Amino acid sequence: MLDSNVVASPASRLAQAGAVAYVIWALLHFKASWSVYRFGQSMPEGMAQGRVLQDAWNLLWFSIIALVAAVGMNWRNDVRGWWINLVVVSVTDLGFIFYVLMPGHVPMWAGVAGPLFWVLGLVLSSLALRRAADAA
Repeated sequence: MLDSNVVASPASRLAQAGAVAYVIWALLHFKASWSVYRFGQSMPEGMAQGRVLQDAWNLLWFSIIALVAAVGMNWRNDVRGWWINLVVVSVTDLGFIFYVLMPGHVPMWAGVAGPLFWVLGLVLSSLALRRAADAA
C-alpha cells in the first residue's frame, strides 16, 4: 500500500510524465497499425499488399514494446526503459517523418502528434534520469 504522506520526487514525476507521453505515442500507433492493416486488406493480393500488412505488424509490435517499456520501466525511471524507447520510438518515428510526413503524404497537422509525443517522452524521461543522477 502506498503511503499518502510520501511526496514523489521531481525526478519520479518527470519519469511518470514521460511514461504517459510514451503511452499516448503507443496508443496513437496502435490506431495507425489498425489503419494500415485495413488499408492493406483493401489492396489486391501480391507483394505490395504483403509489405503493407508487414508494416501494420511492425507498427503493432513497436507500439507494444513502447507501451511495455513505458509502463514497466520509464514509469520507475529505469534507464533500460529510456534506452528501449529511445531506439524503438525514434526509429519508428524517423521513418514516418522521412517517408510519410516530409513528402506530404499526410497533412502536417494530422501527422505531427506521434513525433510530438515521441519528443515529449524523450525529453521528460531524459530530464528525469538527469535529476535522479544529480540527486544521488
